[in-house]
Amino acid sequence: MEYHLTAPLSKAQAALLRAGDKVLLSGYIYTARDAAHKRLCELLDAGRPLPIELAGAVIYYAGPTPARPGRPIGSIGPTTAYRMDKFTPRLLGLGMLGMIGKGDRSDEVIAAIKQAGAVYFGATGGAAALLARAVRGAQTVAFAEYGAEQISRLEISEMPLTVVIDSLGNDLYKTGPKSYLQTIDTAE
Repeated sequence: MEYHLTAPLSKAQAALLRAGDKVLLSGYIYTARDAAHKRLCELLDAGRPLPIELAGAVIYYAGPTPARPGRPIGSIGPTTAYRMDKFTPRLLGLGMLGMIGKGDRSDEVIAAIKQAGAVYFGATGGAAALLARAVRGAQTVAFAEYGAEQISRLEISEMPLTVVIDSLGNDLYKTGPKSYLQTIDTAE
């Protein structure tokens, strides 16, 4: 299936999606990589407020390059998601409903995705310049001193994504190869 969704997400939107679905995502998302995730958790440990609203939030694991003249952002490719795995269950527990990255997630994160009713989207690695075309605006919201690893709020329009792990815990990285191998077996 293909869906046109708007972020922040609702639990009802996340519940519709299944691993392998195509999504054109619009609305507002945040960028954050491992340094920003660590800092968010340090703020939580200190009992301090977070600089972003996590209810329904979608976080894109990306560190954009500087913008060219006339563009809101430079290339913005996904980074490997497992680097955020030690922080992700906590953020999911606070209402985050979507993540965008590349690569496998740990069993602990998959369990947290199911418990939260969230979804993990995959963005195509190596297509950073194309993904940047979906960005209509970018604004630094926290940790500017981190440079490319700051937290930015992006306004996006129809960013092409694939559901990798759905709210039921179905994982495209596991089911996709099995499905492909079955098509080869039946073709012979």
